[in-house]
Amino acid sequence: QVQLVESGGGLVQAGGSLRLSCAASGLTFSAYCLGWFRPAPGKEREFVAALDRNGDLTYYANSVKGRFTISRDNAKNTMYLQMTNLKAEDTAVYYCAGVQCPSTGWGRREEARSYVYWGQGAQVTVSS
Repeated sequence: QVQLVESGGGLVQAGGSLRLSCAASGLTFSAYCLGWFRPAPGKEREFVAALDRNGDLTYYANSVKGRFTISRDNAKNTMYLQMTNLKAEDTAVYYCAGVQCPSTGWGRREEARSYVYWGQGAQVTVSS
């Protein structure tokens, strides 16, 4: 069965860095578009970042642009989220998610409900 497993979360001081990993199994990794989400008050999971099957196209929420970098290594079936200059408001459980890349466009990349597979989440806590 398909599994997405996050790792790399932890406690860090404001201004610090962390790198999350999402290891996938049970799917053809290079055929999947992937994203990172986190909970947000009053909404379903909030979009953080996403990338296409080769990592050539990347997308970010305005709140993390310039601080977070999403990437993937298809040879290792793993996606990453490098987080720098972390802020207290970045404290959350971070979830990786996957969906087969559409044949044309990816207009729903920021919608959590459009993703099929989810990891169990990794806690990131930023102390101020």
